[in-house]
Amino acid sequence: MTKKKSFVLRLSPEMFKKLEKWAVDEFRSTNGQIEWILNKALKDAGRLKEEKESDDDLSK
Repeated sequence: MTKKKSFVLRLSPEMFKKLEKWAVDEFRSTNGQIEWILNKALKDAGRLKEEKESDDDLSK
C-alpha cells in the first residue's frame, strides 16, 4: 500500500462545487478526482517519475 501525505487545500466554494460535480460524473470521490487531475498534469508535463521512485519521494 502506498503511503499518502495529507495536507490542507483551500478552494473557493464555487471551484469545490465544480470539482464535486466532475467527480460524481466520473464515479470518483472528490479527493480521488483531485488526485487524478494532479497525476494527469504531472504526466502531461513530463514530471512523473516511475512508480517506485515517486513512492520514495512521498516520504520526504
